[in-house]
Amino acid sequence: MPRKRRVKSEIDIYHVVLRGINQQVIFEDDEDFEKLLQTISYIKTLSGLELFAYCIMKNHCHFLIKVGSEGLDQIFRRFGPRYVRWYNTKYKRVGHLFQNRFWSEAIKNDRHFFAVLRYIHQNPIKAGMCSISSAYQWSSYNEYVDVNRIVDVDYVLGLTSVDEFISLHNIESSDKFLDNDETRYHLTDAEARNIIKQICNCNSVSEFQNLSPLSQKLYVQRIKGVGVSIRQTSRLTGVSKGIIERI
Repeated sequence: MPRKRRVKSEIDIYHVVLRGINQQVIFEDDEDFEKLLQTISYIKTLSGLELFAYCIMKNHCHFLIKVGSEGLDQIFRRFGPRYVRWYNTKYKRVGHLFQNRFWSEAIKNDRHFFAVLRYIHQNPIKAGMCSISSAYQWSSYNEYVDVNRIVDVDYVLGLTSVDEFISLHNIESSDKFLDNDETRYHLTDAEARNIIKQICNCNSVSEFQNLSPLSQKLYVQRIKGVGVSIRQTSRLTGVSKGIIERI
């Protein structure tokens, strides 16, 4: 089936999402999050893009960017391999890290822009990871209200004040953009991760993937039996949903 052609934004601004392969966790610790931010900062310099927002979750990340001298495809051809090489070396793994190619949504106007901006910063709240946007460390929210690091804040703050920015994010929204309900679980990721650690003594996806196929099968059977969903088991172990469903 041919790929759908990307819709072009008339204002060159896009919401972009990258997901981990098999929806698995790909950001294990602070070093992984930091390296991703360093990578996007480096790509900014090469590509001339403007970064208006980001949110890095455990198994996916959101960006709100304006393209410059390079288009989206060229930007993420630079981005992916640079981070993946580093990640694979650190965790002694090979192969793809991100699921297929990135997803993108063309931003139509300022109203659409601010809705997506809020949506990105509220992602951790909807995932049950925090109750307010400022409490999540790995999003750009605090770059607008506290210390600026890599985000180009002038565009947003030229259209609204900091107080208005905060007020916007205090409004609960049911908007969905390039996403679904996969981040909502009966168990939180932290609870599920602790269960998996107790069962197989693995602290990360990479450690679980280094187990023998037979051990993985036996552990997955036990993990499924204690209430961890198939999707969550897949994300936290790196085993595909299809295989988990058959075990």
